[in-house]
Amino acid sequence: MTTTEQLSELERILAHNLLNTLFQPIVSLAGKRIHGYEALTRGPSNSPLHAPLTLFSLARNAGRLNELEMASRARACAQFSRQRFPGTLYLNVCPELLVEPGHQSGRTLQLLQDCGIEPARVVIELTEQTPIEDFDLLQRALRHYRAMGFSIALDDLGAGYSSLRLWSELRPDIVKIDRHFIDGIHLDPLKREFVGSILRMAQTARARVIAEGVEQLEELQVLAGMGVDLVQGYLLGRPQEQPASEKLRDLKVCA
Repeated sequence: MTTTEQLSELERILAHNLLNTLFQPIVSLAGKRIHGYEALTRGPSNSPLHAPLTLFSLARNAGRLNELEMASRARACAQFSRQRFPGTLYLNVCPELLVEPGHQSGRTLQLLQDCGIEPARVVIELTEQTPIEDFDLLQRALRHYRAMGFSIALDDLGAGYSSLRLWSELRPDIVKIDRHFIDGIHLDPLKREFVGSILRMAQTARARVIAEGVEQLEELQVLAGMGVDLVQGYLLGRPQEQPASEKLRDLKVCA
């Protein structure tokens, strides 16, 4: 598919609101319940832009990332409200958009008001895909979000360009450990040491921790034994349009 054809497909998707939203549960092991859902955007299933990395990369290169993100947020909020999901809604936001000179504040709050969702039930999840240089401006943007009642999460801790500095500078309410450090943690003492250090730092910073990418029962058992409460991954629920909203059967392993 040529670049021209890709751009034409992106235009079609945005013009006709053809995005799909999937929701992946985030589970509390201590409470044996759904803590919330992360909203994940996909292109149409029959489109060459179905995969999120392809879709968002093209939008970024075409200067339409902000438009795509707002369309994704609007659909996620509408679906979350319509399906009456319990718990918290996690919305992915690219930090680079928050520091753009033309960034318009208040649009996410308006979306939530239109859908009847309280800001206290929403977490702005920062997904780091490009280096962030203006930390002061980003801090001001996040203070604005917090003033409106949102919580802030830092995604993929340990995988980004400067995620540890982001944690130090921004002091998020929640940090999500990149799945690389969860994969096979029951077999790797170094990964357990890394996760343990994150838990200790989070306690000092008064932040909650989410372990991403949990796919094996043994991984879940190790995390539970280390004191991790919030977990996310295929073992607990795949991204779906209508995911489980009840207590999960798999949580009996942590009883």
